[in-house]
Amino acid sequence: MPLMSTLFGAKNETSDKIAILGANTYADAITGNKVQLVDARNANEFHSGHIKNAINIDFYNATNFTKAYEKLNKEKPIYLYCRSGARSQKAARRLVDMGFPKIYDLKGGYNRWP
Repeated sequence: MPLMSTLFGAKNETSDKIAILGANTYADAITGNKVQLVDARNANEFHSGHIKNAINIDFYNATNFTKAYEKLNKEKPIYLYCRSGARSQKAARRLVDMGFPKIYDLKGGYNRWP
């Protein structure tokens, strides 16, 4: 049983660091606040429309992904989104491994943005 508790403990630690927010809650959190807002989509998707003040760090560009996040403040939360929520969830898990303490992910991604 210790192996199972270790596995579940790790999952709980990750889920404590990643919060999935609905569009309204997410919008309230980023509006008027200086936050680290990141669009995990590719450049073409980003240029076709994005949330105001977001920076684009393509999840699939592995080299740039790590370099770009190393420039951000690990003491502050990251607000993350992608098109539908799948890439941003993968990115969020990678950010936890990189030492970011809190990541907020937009439920349903940019597709659900008002």
